[in-house]
Amino acid sequence: MAGLWRAYQALMSKKPWTVQIVTAGSLVAVGDVISQQLIERRGLTNHSLTRTAKMMSIGFVFVGPVVGGWYKVLDKLVTGTGKSVALKKMLFDQVAFAPCFLGTFLGISGVLNGLTVEENITKLRRDYTDALISNYTLWPAVQMANFYFVPLNHRLAVVQIVAIAWNSYLSWKANKM
Repeated sequence: MAGLWRAYQALMSKKPWTVQIVTAGSLVAVGDVISQQLIERRGLTNHSLTRTAKMMSIGFVFVGPVVGGWYKVLDKLVTGTGKSVALKKMLFDQVAFAPCFLGTFLGISGVLNGLTVEENITKLRRDYTDALISNYTLWPAVQMANFYFVPLNHRLAVVQIVAIAWNSYLSWKANKM
C-alpha cells in the first residue's frame, strides 16, 4: 500500500491535472459499482456496465476538471492558512459551489440516461433537495479538514476517497427513475 501511495505521489507531482481527472473518473465508477451491488443489490448478472461507463465519463469530463478547477479558484479567492481560512473556504465551497455542482451533476446524468427536458426537470425537483441536504450532513466537516490539513494538489484525491461512499449515493440518486 505504501508503494502505491508513493507511486501516486510521484505521478501527482509530474501530472497533477491528469491524475486528478483519472482519479475522479475511476472513483465515480467505483461509486456506481458499489451503488449497483450494495445499495440496489442488482447482482453481477444485472449489473449495468453501460451505466457504470456513463458515470465514469461524468467523473472524467465533469467531476475531475470542475472540482479540481474549483479548488484552484478557491485557493486564489481565499488566501492564507489557519482555521479561519479553512472555515471561509468551506463556506464558499458549501454555499456557492455545492448547490451548483449537485444540480449540474444530476442534470448531466439525466441527459446521459436519455431523459427529456421535462423528465429531467421533474427528476431534479424530486431529488435535488434530498441530495443537497445529504451533502450538508457529510461535506462541511470533510472540507474543513481538507482545507485545513491537505495541500492543494491532494485535495481532490482526499475528496474522492471520501466520495466513494458519496458517489455511491449520488449514483443511486442520479439513476433512480
